[in-house]
Amino acid sequence: MPSENDGVMIVLSSPSGAGKTTLVKMLSKSDNYEISISHTTRKPRPNEINNQDYYFVNENEFKRLINNQEFLEYAKVFNNFYGTTRTPVIDKLNKGKNVLFDIDWQGTKKLSKFKELKLIKIFILPPSKKELEKRLTQRNEDKKEAVTKRLQSYENDIIHWQDYDYIIINENLDNCFRQIENIIKTNTKPVKIN
Repeated sequence: MPSENDGVMIVLSSPSGAGKTTLVKMLSKSDNYEISISHTTRKPRPNEINNQDYYFVNENEFKRLINNQEFLEYAKVFNNFYGTTRTPVIDKLNKGKNVLFDIDWQGTKKLSKFKELKLIKIFILPPSKKELEKRLTQRNEDKKEAVTKRLQSYENDIIHWQDYDYIIINENLDNCFRQIENIIKTNTKPVKIN
């Protein structure tokens, strides 16, 4: 059973390219915040490091983890599996750490079923679909077909905003970051430093 001293789970979700990964990394630099590292079956991007950005595994290993009920949440997104294993997250929460999640609406829905866990759900939106397309193209991490696929899923992704506690439009990264910080501060008690 969670205690008052346990950490909080902070979920950031968004359509692909709206800035959630950047915002999670910015938040992780604050004291007492740790990023939940997901398992995935997708191939690493050039700048990603195994066991730091993701645990990159093959589909057989991912399905073994599903069968062993090791995930708090998992989902299939753009033909790849993504999932958060239970033990590292619960250990961090029990130590009073706040755990940051960079996951989509499917994973958030599964996490929401754990009523005993403290959860703050924030949905990040781009200012417009046109701006999202610009950001996806500029980040230059995906092929043109992947960008097209991500834009096509945009409409389906944004209809899930109502499942979140807070909605923020990421027009300016620094302003968006400050809004998220304020949300977290008003929903968590300050950590005592001895």
